[in-house]
Amino acid sequence: MPKEALLIVDMSNDFVADNGTLTVGRPAQEISPYIQELATEFLAGGHTVVVAMDAHQPDDPHFELWPPHNVVGTNGQLLYGELNDWFQKHQGHENLLYQPKTNYNAFFKTGLADTLRTSGVGKIHVVGVTTDICDFLTVAGADAEGFKTALHRRGVATFTDLGETMIEHMVRCFHTEVIN
Repeated sequence: MPKEALLIVDMSNDFVADNGTLTVGRPAQEISPYIQELATEFLAGGHTVVVAMDAHQPDDPHFELWPPHNVVGTNGQLLYGELNDWFQKHQGHENLLYQPKTNYNAFFKTGLADTLRTSGVGKIHVVGVTTDICDFLTVAGADAEGFKTALHRRGVATFTDLGETMIEHMVRCFHTEVIN
């Protein structure tokens, strides 16, 4: 039976904290406890948990579109609040991975798909921010790599009004299972 993996997407200080440079703010803060609980369940069940995090250099061309965020080595790139505490506590666990990414899609030029396939993963669960950008494109990337996908509605948030529309697109385009 194929294993499953939980991808925690971009739950950094810059995307979640009130003073983050590209913050989703309160909606992202409210999903943090659910994500931590889910991650604990995945590890306890022998599944993989991947923290997929934007990792930009100070001169990244990405900043022509967005304010500087998740610059490598800054406080803004650290996991937010209690998620960071959880990560530090579980660091070194064989099924906990950290995946830096320079693109919206956690599978784009990262080698993540091969790592997960080698571990026997067949289904990807996505949580984090933002629903309409990085979550959507990560689901698209997982689908393109041949994984089944699931999105946890209680575990995603965005700073636009497109969240529900993009969830519907994930269902239609990628046959993503939505878990409420």
